[in-house]
Amino acid sequence: MKVLPFKIPKPEKEALVYQEDIGPVFYDQLHQHEEIQISYILKGRGTLIIGDSINEYKEDDILVIGENIPHVFRTDQDSSSSSEMLTLFFTKNSFGKDFFSLNDMSDIDDFFKKSEYGMKVLTKKKKIALLFFKLKNQNKIQRISSLLKILNHIVLAQTNSLSSFVSRKKYTEDEGRRMNDVFNYAISSFDKAITLEEVAEKANMTKNAFCRYFKKRTNKTFFQFLIEIRIENACKMLHHNKDLSISSISELSGFQDIANFNRKFKELKGVSPSQFRAQF
Repeated sequence: MKVLPFKIPKPEKEALVYQEDIGPVFYDQLHQHEEIQISYILKGRGTLIIGDSINEYKEDDILVIGENIPHVFRTDQDSSSSSEMLTLFFTKNSFGKDFFSLNDMSDIDDFFKKSEYGMKVLTKKKKIALLFFKLKNQNKIQRISSLLKILNHIVLAQTNSLSSFVSRKKYTEDEGRRMNDVFNYAISSFDKAITLEEVAEKANMTKNAFCRYFKKRTNKTFFQFLIEIRIENACKMLHHNKDLSISSISELSGFQDIANFNRKFKELKGVSPSQFRAQF
């Protein structure tokens, strides 16, 4: 299976695809597809890398991933034994090139603009979830109706952007594999000291070439990206591992110096680790 680009399996001339993902993990290879993806997470939690950003996903999240945004789901090893996600895939032209350009659809313009960077839906989640639960037993016309209702709820809901930068360049299969190897290495080894030589070797590139390559595709350096992975991991532990001290979490997240951990955490999250934990 090609890593990038990724083709959503669907019968010819089918405009809207409904998919259920059930298993120990979600598809965990970096990929992009032309379809816009709206997903409801029923079970499981982990890390979602999308565009230039690292995000946590968890049960009851509603996520929108725009067309051709590189992304990968990495299920937490200590998550529940099963992960489950319901998804709708469609393009802006699924129902004809002018359908979403009609004046009657003008309110949905904001959805398409926000989808370019991905978004997490924060409100109206119960109403959207109920519509997702009905999809399995609906016919194709009913599913299109449900999609339009879901889009309307998302337009009216509060949302957070999932990414701040998305390279508009479509990746080749080789580029996809290279970035996938780099992401996998960073996610699996973030708690250890990682050198530029090691990660450049994973990409089969020189250090200077790799630095340019990674910055061009993510708009940040590899070590900025690595720090974000470490901080996201720390956030999960602060939330789910109440018995661990902040100094232990700092060390388990790959930081050698707790002062540096506290500083980087506040830079990225706007609060200290102890303040973040207090929220839960």
